Amino acid sequence: MGRRNSCTIYVGNLPGDIREREVEDLFYKYGRIVDIDLKIPPRPPGYAFVEFEDPRDADDAIYGRDGYDFDGYRLRVELAHGGRAQSYSYDRPSSFSNGRRGGVSRRSEFRVMVDGLPSSASWQDLKDHMRRAGDVCFSDVYREGGATVGVVDYTNYDDMKYAIRKLDDTEFRNAFSRAYIRVRQYDARSRSRSRSLSYSRSRSYSRSGHAAIWGLLP
Repeated sequence: MGRRNSCTIYVGNLPGDIREREVEDLFYKYGRIVDIDLKIPPRPPGYAFVEFEDPRDADDAIYGRDGYDFDGYRLRVELAHGGRAQSYSYDRPSSFSNGRRGGVSRRSEFRVMVDGLPSSASWQDLKDHMRRAGDVCFSDVYREGGATVGVVDYTNYDDMKYAIRKLDDTEFRNAFSRAYIRVRQYDARSRSRSRSLSYSRSRSYSRSGHAAIWGLLP
Protein backbone atom coordinates (compact mmCIF):
# COMPACT_ATOMS: atom_id res chain seq x y z
CA MET A 1 0.00 0.00 0.00
CA GLY A 2 2.87 2.35 0.79
CA ARG A 3 4.39 1.93 -2.67
CA ARG A 4 1.02 2.48 -4.32
CA ASN A 5 0.56 5.71 -2.37
CA SER A 6 3.99 6.90 -3.44
CA CYS A 7 3.03 6.32 -7.08
CA THR A 8 -0.31 8.14 -6.88
CA ILE A 9 -0.69 11.89 -7.10
CA TYR A 10 -3.63 14.11 -6.24
CA VAL A 11 -4.54 16.73 -8.84
CA GLY A 12 -6.79 19.46 -7.50
CA ASN A 13 -8.55 22.51 -8.92
CA LEU A 14 -9.54 20.98 -12.26
CA PRO A 15 -12.20 22.59 -14.48
CA GLY A 16 -15.65 21.10 -14.04
CA ASP A 17 -15.88 20.11 -17.72
CA ILE A 18 -12.52 18.35 -18.01
CA ARG A 19 -12.35 14.84 -19.45
CA GLU A 20 -10.13 11.93 -18.46
CA ARG A 21 -8.24 12.11 -21.73
CA GLU A 22 -7.29 15.71 -20.94
CA VAL A 23 -5.93 14.66 -17.56
CA GLU A 24 -3.85 12.04 -19.34
CA ASP A 25 -2.56 14.67 -21.75
CA LEU A 26 -1.34 16.71 -18.80
CA PHE A 27 0.72 13.89 -17.31
CA TYR A 28 1.62 11.30 -19.94
CA LYS A 29 5.06 12.76 -20.61
CA TYR A 30 6.22 12.11 -17.04
CA GLY A 31 5.93 8.33 -17.25
CA ARG A 32 3.66 5.32 -17.68
CA ILE A 33 0.22 5.95 -16.17
CA VAL A 34 -1.49 2.96 -14.54
CA ASP A 35 -4.83 4.53 -13.62
CA ILE A 36 -6.73 7.83 -13.64
CA ASP A 37 -9.63 8.35 -11.25
CA LEU A 38 -11.38 11.60 -12.20
CA LYS A 39 -13.91 13.12 -9.77
CA ILE A 40 -16.28 15.83 -10.92
CA PRO A 41 -18.47 17.13 -8.07
CA PRO A 42 -21.77 18.97 -8.71
CA ARG A 43 -19.92 22.26 -8.38
CA PRO A 44 -16.37 22.84 -9.69
CA PRO A 45 -13.50 22.47 -9.22
CA GLY A 46 -12.93 18.81 -9.95
CA TYR A 47 -10.02 16.67 -8.89
CA ALA A 48 -8.31 13.45 -9.91
CA PHE A 49 -5.97 10.75 -8.67
CA VAL A 50 -3.31 9.69 -11.16
CA GLU A 51 -1.31 6.54 -10.48
CA PHE A 52 2.09 6.08 -12.13
CA GLU A 53 4.01 2.86 -12.48
CA ASP A 54 7.16 4.39 -10.99
CA PRO A 55 7.22 6.67 -7.90
CA ARG A 56 9.96 8.75 -9.52
CA ASP A 57 7.55 9.62 -12.32
CA ALA A 58 5.01 10.75 -9.73
CA ASP A 59 7.64 13.04 -8.22
CA ASP A 60 8.46 14.46 -11.65
CA ALA A 61 4.77 15.10 -12.33
CA ILE A 62 4.41 17.00 -9.07
CA TYR A 63 7.46 19.10 -9.83
CA GLY A 64 6.30 19.83 -13.39
CA ARG A 65 2.57 20.46 -12.86
CA ASP A 66 2.04 21.84 -9.37
CA GLY A 67 0.93 25.44 -9.87
CA TYR A 68 0.46 24.92 -13.61
CA ASP A 69 -2.16 27.19 -15.21
CA PHE A 70 -4.68 24.98 -17.00
CA ASP A 71 -7.43 26.91 -18.76
CA GLY A 72 -7.37 29.57 -16.05
CA TYR A 73 -7.24 27.09 -13.16
CA ARG A 74 -4.03 26.86 -11.16
CA LEU A 75 -3.51 23.16 -10.51
CA ARG A 76 -2.55 21.77 -7.16
CA VAL A 77 -0.53 18.58 -7.54
CA GLU A 78 0.84 16.55 -4.64
CA LEU A 79 1.27 13.00 -3.43
CA ALA A 80 -2.09 11.46 -2.59
CA HIS A 81 -2.55 11.02 1.13
CA GLY A 82 -5.36 11.35 3.65
CA GLY A 83 -6.76 14.64 4.78
CA ARG A 84 -5.58 16.87 1.97
CA ALA A 85 -8.16 16.43 -0.79
CA GLN A 86 -10.59 18.98 0.59
CA SER A 87 -8.07 21.58 1.70
CA TYR A 88 -7.20 23.09 -1.65
CA SER A 89 -8.02 26.60 -2.77
CA TYR A 90 -8.71 27.60 -6.33
CA ASP A 91 -8.98 30.48 -8.75
CA ARG A 92 -12.16 30.19 -10.75
CA PRO A 93 -12.03 32.00 -14.09
CA SER A 94 -14.74 34.55 -14.76
CA SER A 95 -15.44 32.94 -18.13
CA PHE A 96 -16.29 29.53 -16.67
CA SER A 97 -20.03 30.14 -16.66
CA ASN A 98 -20.22 30.56 -20.41
CA GLY A 99 -20.61 26.77 -20.74
CA ARG A 100 -18.18 26.41 -23.66
CA ARG A 101 -15.66 23.60 -23.85
CA GLY A 102 -13.22 25.74 -25.78
CA GLY A 103 -10.46 25.83 -23.11
CA VAL A 104 -7.53 27.66 -24.62
CA SER A 105 -4.87 25.54 -22.94
CA ARG A 106 -6.55 22.31 -24.10
CA ARG A 107 -6.80 23.23 -27.77
CA SER A 108 -4.42 25.29 -29.84
CA GLU A 109 -4.14 26.96 -33.22
CA PHE A 110 -1.24 24.66 -34.13
CA ARG A 111 -3.45 22.00 -35.68
CA VAL A 112 -2.93 19.32 -38.29
CA MET A 113 -5.33 17.06 -40.17
CA VAL A 114 -4.48 13.39 -40.53
CA ASP A 115 -6.01 11.42 -43.41
CA GLY A 116 -5.80 7.74 -44.32
CA LEU A 117 -6.25 6.33 -40.81
CA PRO A 118 -7.61 2.78 -40.50
CA SER A 119 -11.15 2.49 -39.16
CA SER A 120 -9.78 0.87 -35.99
CA ALA A 121 -7.73 3.95 -35.05
CA SER A 122 -8.53 5.58 -31.73
CA TRP A 123 -7.57 9.01 -30.44
CA GLN A 124 -5.06 7.33 -28.12
CA ASP A 125 -3.43 5.53 -31.06
CA LEU A 126 -3.25 8.76 -33.01
CA LYS A 127 -1.79 10.69 -30.11
CA ASP A 128 0.89 8.06 -29.56
CA HIS A 129 1.89 8.24 -33.22
CA MET A 130 1.91 12.03 -33.42
CA ARG A 131 3.90 12.44 -30.19
CA ARG A 132 6.94 11.40 -32.17
CA ALA A 133 7.04 14.94 -33.56
CA GLY A 134 6.36 16.98 -30.44
CA ASP A 135 4.08 17.90 -27.56
CA VAL A 136 0.46 16.99 -28.37
CA CYS A 137 -2.19 18.81 -26.36
CA PHE A 138 -5.27 17.38 -28.10
CA SER A 139 -6.20 14.57 -30.48
CA ASP A 140 -9.44 13.22 -31.87
CA VAL A 141 -10.58 10.68 -34.45
CA TYR A 142 -13.90 10.67 -36.24
CA ARG A 143 -15.66 9.26 -39.27
CA GLU A 144 -16.62 11.52 -42.14
CA GLY A 145 -17.57 10.72 -45.72
CA GLY A 146 -16.69 7.05 -45.25
CA ALA A 147 -13.14 7.88 -44.12
CA THR A 148 -11.44 7.93 -40.73
CA VAL A 149 -9.96 11.36 -40.07
CA GLY A 150 -7.76 12.67 -37.28
CA VAL A 151 -7.24 16.11 -35.78
CA VAL A 152 -4.17 16.82 -33.68
CA ASP A 153 -3.22 20.01 -31.84
CA TYR A 154 0.37 20.75 -30.82
CA THR A 155 1.40 23.15 -28.12
CA ASN A 156 3.64 25.18 -30.42
CA TYR A 157 4.24 26.09 -34.05
CA ASP A 158 7.61 24.36 -34.40
CA ASP A 159 6.22 20.98 -33.32
CA MET A 160 3.32 21.35 -35.73
CA LYS A 161 5.59 22.07 -38.68
CA TYR A 162 7.96 19.27 -37.69
CA ALA A 163 5.02 16.85 -37.54
CA ILE A 164 4.09 17.70 -41.11
CA ARG A 165 7.66 17.09 -42.28
CA LYS A 166 8.38 14.01 -40.18
CA LEU A 167 5.06 12.16 -40.06
CA ASP A 168 3.48 12.84 -43.44
CA ASP A 169 3.53 9.65 -45.54
CA THR A 170 4.50 7.45 -42.59
CA GLU A 171 3.11 4.12 -41.50
CA PHE A 172 0.54 4.30 -38.72
CA ARG A 173 0.09 1.15 -36.65
CA ASN A 174 -2.13 -0.05 -33.87
CA ALA A 175 -2.97 -3.46 -32.47
CA PHE A 176 -5.41 -4.20 -35.30
CA SER A 177 -4.13 -2.65 -38.51
CA ARG A 178 -1.65 -0.41 -40.24
CA ALA A 179 -1.89 2.23 -42.94
CA TYR A 180 0.08 5.04 -44.50
CA ILE A 181 -1.20 8.43 -43.45
CA ARG A 182 -1.06 11.96 -44.79
CA VAL A 183 -0.52 14.94 -42.50
CA ARG A 184 -1.14 18.56 -43.37
CA GLN A 185 -1.77 21.83 -41.60
CA TYR A 186 -5.41 22.39 -40.76
CA ASP A 187 -7.08 25.00 -42.96
CA ALA A 188 -10.57 25.85 -41.77
CA ARG A 189 -11.28 28.07 -44.80
CA SER A 190 -10.65 25.45 -47.46
CA ARG A 191 -11.69 22.34 -45.56
CA SER A 192 -15.42 22.60 -46.17
CA ARG A 193 -14.84 23.34 -49.87
CA SER A 194 -12.49 20.43 -50.48
CA ARG A 195 -13.90 17.91 -47.99
CA SER A 196 -15.72 15.64 -50.40
CA LEU A 197 -12.93 15.79 -52.98
CA SER A 198 -10.20 15.09 -50.46
CA TYR A 199 -11.94 12.15 -48.86
CA SER A 200 -12.88 10.54 -52.16
CA ARG A 201 -9.28 10.76 -53.25
CA SER A 202 -8.00 9.41 -49.94
CA ARG A 203 -9.64 6.09 -50.65
CA SER A 204 -7.39 5.67 -53.67
CA TYR A 205 -4.25 6.22 -51.63
CA SER A 206 -2.07 3.11 -51.67
CA ARG A 207 0.24 1.68 -49.03
CA SER A 208 3.21 2.71 -51.14
CA GLY A 209 2.51 6.25 -49.94
CA HIS A 210 3.39 7.93 -53.22
CA ALA A 211 -0.08 8.95 -54.40
CA ALA A 212 -0.97 12.60 -53.91
CA ILE A 213 -4.32 13.14 -52.26
CA TRP A 214 -4.53 16.65 -50.88
CA GLY A 215 -5.56 18.47 -54.04
CA LEU A 216 -2.52 17.36 -56.07
CA LEU A 217 -4.24 14.96 -58.43
CA PRO A 218 -5.32 16.38 -61.78
